[in-house]
Amino acid sequence: MGTAQQQDRRVGKKRLLPLITAAAVTFAASVAFVTGAGPAVADPVEECTATKGAIVAVDFTPFGGGVVRGCDTTPATGFELLRDGGFTTEGTQHDGDGFICRIGNASFNSGTRYPTPAAEDCVLTPQATAYWSYWIASPGQKTWSYSPLGAMSRTPGAGDVDAWVFGGTDIGGSTGRPTFTPDEVRAGGGATPGPTEGPTDGPGVPAGEIDVPAAARWVSGQLRDGTHVVDEGAEAPNDFLTTEAAYALAAAGGKGPALDKVTAHLAGRTAAYAYPNGTDAAPDAPAAARLALIAEITEGDPRDFGGHDLLGDLTEHVCPAGPDAGSPTPGCTAKGDFNGATYADGQALAVLALLRGGVRPPAGTVDRLAQLVCQDGSVTSILIRPGENCDGDPMTTGLVAMVLKEAGGQDAVVAGARTYLKKAQLDSGAFPPANGATTGSVAPTAYAAQALRALGDGGAADAAVAWLSREQLDGGGFGFGEGATDPALYATGPAVLAGAGVDLVTLVAKAPEPTDPPTTPPATGGPTPRPTTRPPGIGPDLKKGIAYLTRPSHLHQGRYYQGDEKTGRADFGLTIDGAFALAATGHDDNALRTIVDFLEQGGKDGEGRTLDDWTGLGGSHALGGSMGKAAVLAQVVERDPRDFGGRDLIAGLADAVCAKPSTAPDRSCPAAGAYTYAPSVFAHSLGILAQVRAGEEKAAEAPIAYLAGLQHASGAWPSLIPATGDSEVDSTAMAAMTLDLVPGDAHAAAVDKALAWLASRQLADGGFPGASGNSVNSAGLAVQGLSLDAEKYDAQITRALRFLASQQNEDGGFNVAKEGQRGSDIRASAQAVGGSTGISFGTLTRDLEGTTPNPVPTSSAPVIVTPGDSAGGGVVHADGPGGGGALASTGAQALGLAAAAAVLVLVGRGTVVAARNRRAAAAGGQR
Repeated sequence: MGTAQQQDRRVGKKRLLPLITAAAVTFAASVAFVTGAGPAVADPVEECTATKGAIVAVDFTPFGGGVVRGCDTTPATGFELLRDGGFTTEGTQHDGDGFICRIGNASFNSGTRYPTPAAEDCVLTPQATAYWSYWIASPGQKTWSYSPLGAMSRTPGAGDVDAWVFGGTDIGGSTGRPTFTPDEVRAGGGATPGPTEGPTDGPGVPAGEIDVPAAARWVSGQLRDGTHVVDEGAEAPNDFLTTEAAYALAAAGGKGPALDKVTAHLAGRTAAYAYPNGTDAAPDAPAAARLALIAEITEGDPRDFGGHDLLGDLTEHVCPAGPDAGSPTPGCTAKGDFNGATYADGQALAVLALLRGGVRPPAGTVDRLAQLVCQDGSVTSILIRPGENCDGDPMTTGLVAMVLKEAGGQDAVVAGARTYLKKAQLDSGAFPPANGATTGSVAPTAYAAQALRALGDGGAADAAVAWLSREQLDGGGFGFGEGATDPALYATGPAVLAGAGVDLVTLVAKAPEPTDPPTTPPATGGPTPRPTTRPPGIGPDLKKGIAYLTRPSHLHQGRYYQGDEKTGRADFGLTIDGAFALAATGHDDNALRTIVDFLEQGGKDGEGRTLDDWTGLGGSHALGGSMGKAAVLAQVVERDPRDFGGRDLIAGLADAVCAKPSTAPDRSCPAAGAYTYAPSVFAHSLGILAQVRAGEEKAAEAPIAYLAGLQHASGAWPSLIPATGDSEVDSTAMAAMTLDLVPGDAHAAAVDKALAWLASRQLADGGFPGASGNSVNSAGLAVQGLSLDAEKYDAQITRALRFLASQQNEDGGFNVAKEGQRGSDIRASAQAVGGSTGISFGTLTRDLEGTTPNPVPTSSAPVIVTPGDSAGGGVVHADGPGGGGALASTGAQALGLAAAAAVLVLVGRGTVVAARNRRAAAAGGQR
């Protein structure tokens, strides 16, 4: 540890200044970059390199300073990187230290933290136009990305660079990016290290790109009648190579007549190819997996491909034991094998087919892949038995590493495979066919390139593709080995995927972009059917999801989720999210009762705070969204929101309706009809839901009108209040559910238009775009919104449920998004579990009669105390970390954005909503 050495370096037109006093730091047309000395705990900036540690840069330009850098060689989180990088921070009174409201550094103005109290009191979440936004860039990334995770949840990797910028942005970070590039502040103080400076970037070779269209034309030329591959001198189709051709065509050209013809042929060959011993016997696992992947890649149904349920048959034929059990099963090498898999690629493809189809691989099948890893990190191609000789190769290692990364829970194995691949790469950029070989081979190089790109080693992947480009033959195809002159489909297929920058985990044959939804949707009326009952296996395992949410290490003392595990500070918004998920599923009513009792009876967290401190009711900062959320919870469990914890939440909401916009510095009311301190459409909707469920439609007229007026012509709603002009899935789903609850059909057309827009936003894999990428939260909310017209949108809902299932981890929890950091997140899990049920927030109820609150777990720590208890003291942390998504705010906001963090902290992304039950006007609004 020590003080960063002074630097004086030109960075383009910007100057990297040495540490100087604040008086000498001036703001000019160019941005000044200052290497921060920081406190003694900061690592010298020079110790952070492209392969060690991470850099953080904070832009003090709005306050008259420059950009200050810091280094942490061993950052556990983004928050730790900021603090250990030499910066001091301050949170908000409402949300705690995790929501970063002020940042300071000793190198600028004697460490003054900005913004100062005169500009921002840091009582509540700062406004969306003036807060510290959090940006990230990985090694080799030339532009900034808004962090999909909060700083307390994100784990920076070696060579990463974080940036904190004061100002404003919208959901997703499409505005307000840093004015400097990642290269200008990353390790070394300049451009990204070249490919020869470390193993992460791969060997330095001349750049090159594969001519993907030419390769696709060559592949098409190998198809007889445009439908299938036939070996020379044979007449029967080669189904294996036909699937390889299909994968290549999908990667090169997407959906189209050529791919459709091949897919149709394969569907007709399903029985012959995948069921060689008859349809009553176990399928050939590799063949069934390959066909299932064709269905998934082309957006078909792997449960009805050629008339066969490929996924169901794969799951039903997993080896219970190997030959060592005394009663060997034919086709089984060890427990966990798919029957007949024989080789590692067959096992891997079967696991992948299930994952892509939203089906959890049977127990032992993923671990069986991990058992094939050799001591050097490589993966053997043969399904060896435990203890047998293990000798891996790059091709098998690349495929298995990608599948295990997608499966989750095998981080150490994936890291070992990544290390092996980087060491195995030859100076030419190629990969050998086996350990010890010194010449390159096309198929291994193609699979290794796909894996390295998926694992974040873009430089090494580019070097491999460059080598492949030099091996491409004049006709577009590829031979097997280095210098080969005869093209082969087995080599060309994977090379096309590598050249297109895709792999079998992510490949989707993209359809033409959807057209805009109609501006005048068809009128609907009357009650809408409940969500369609789907076959078993569609969607996530909700019982496992609830088990994850109620795990003692997550749900502290069974009462609340923690926002700060050091102080025991509760995240009340997230706690209610978990309660909604419990109410929606009904899988643990006693746990739900325990949470509700804690909240209603004035239970205190580790800092002595209660629900009242979170809602602000009775104080000078009453938060409309928080009051609405608490009131809806009371209504869901059939308790009185007019006397919940001794507070009248419904009256509080009525008092919180703004008569007119407030004037600065008061920012309580953005507009007439808004609620006080409700900065988002999501928060505003919760207030309306609570009032309407309480029969206070008249009192909610102004908020309802205000919400309706925020809808865009497209049918979407913006994320923030005041509106920023963006369109967001989460807010649109929530607003649609809210207006659907309003008595009568006045808003029926608006709801229908919103659902059409939601359907148009669905991604090819069934997910939905959100601030975190292909977002679990957004998919859950979209399911809820589309369930308002479940019959019409059944196909979209089914695909979304499969997507959610694919993001559920072994521990029962869910990833934040398909991309980025893996690992279960509490907030995303609550939304996924509740959203998957398709139950409307407006109709969600759970009768707690006959339930019993769970006792406080036996512990040496003080117990939770509510008024009237005989024990003393408050809650202190006793059970360990609160999960990946325990804190949602700037620096720890689950979706990165400060304004979004306001949504998350105040109203949450994990509310259970959806299921249309439109009320006819004649019904008088009663349910």
